[in-house]
Amino acid sequence: MTSEEHVAITGRFFEALAWLKESRRIRGLQTFARTCGVDRRSLRRLQAEPEKNSLKVGWVVHLVREYGIKSDWLLTGEGPMHD
Repeated sequence: MTSEEHVAITGRFFEALAWLKESRRIRGLQTFARTCGVDRRSLRRLQAEPEKNSLKVGWVVHLVREYGIKSDWLLTGEGPMHD
């Protein structure tokens, strides 16, 4: 995976979190962090500098399994974000 691909996937990850917040499925980043078992500061660092930080596979899996975000969309940007 190239750095550009990593940054694009990370961007879609945060786009999905924003959609979850807008649709009131989560209250915010802290809600996702708590349910995923991750420190919110790690998510903030990733959001601020995606080219320097790594998106964790577990976070992606949680987003897909718990919130119905489509993995194809998340990884490729193709198809719908969710059902």
